Amino acid sequence: MKKDHKNKKYGMVIDLDKCTGCGSCMTACMAENNVPFREDESVKTLSITWMRVYKLDNGKPFPDADICYLPRTCMHCEGHHGHAPCVSVCPATATDYSSETGIVSQIYTRCFGCRYCMGACPYHARYFNWWDPVWPDGMEKMLSPNVSPRMRGVVEKCSFCFHRYQMAKDKAFAEQRENDEVYEDEYQTACTQACPSGAITFGDLNNPDHAVFKLKKDPNAFRLLERLGTKPKVYYISTREWVRRAGDNYLEHEKTGLKPKHH
Repeated sequence: MKKDHKNKKYGMVIDLDKCTGCGSCMTACMAENNVPFREDESVKTLSITWMRVYKLDNGKPFPDADICYLPRTCMHCEGHHGHAPCVSVCPATATDYSSETGIVSQIYTRCFGCRYCMGACPYHARYFNWWDPVWPDGMEKMLSPNVSPRMRGVVEKCSFCFHRYQMAKDKAFAEQRENDEVYEDEYQTACTQACPSGAITFGDLNNPDHAVFKLKKDPNAFRLLERLGTKPKVYYISTREWVRRAGDNYLEHEKTGLKPKHH
């Protein structure tokens, strides 16, 4: 089957019933993308974590208590015709939506730190660099040469490990594949590969041959705050109703009787 290489939508499906909250995805993300850290990480308002795992509970006492761990990365929202909330407000065009991949990019050398995008993002997935990164002696040897460390005064966020896509495209071009086709296993994010429970699946949401295409159609699949119309490309799956309701912010619907709109 001939594939349209210009109509990709890379995204994730995360099975919350499999996630154990181990934090491997967070560690892999920081190592892969040269995410800076402070000597004292106790002040979480200054921490930078592209992938962050949240702990949810159903608010019930024992023996009915239940806990869910929810990994939250950048949702790479499609919005309305590529106008994601962050893209729409950026005056420097430092962030943009790629019609080729569906990925929301961040160009650090254009960013002048106004932080409009941080205010516009409903998922709190963007972080501001308050300091220049300082790596402990010897640690510079483990930095990835494929990702530029960010300077002070700019906003950064998850890129779906876009540098890996670029390397996969180069390989496809060198092998003279039709439309420079990238195979599913050639482009995988660091968090996907690091997850020991296999809770994270990554691929092209538009490609019927990719696992995410099938998983997003699961009857228990949902997206965070879907009623906002941001059309995120990160789907979650849970068989627990209270988790699905928490993810889509159902409290308002319980009072009004309105049903959330699914896109």
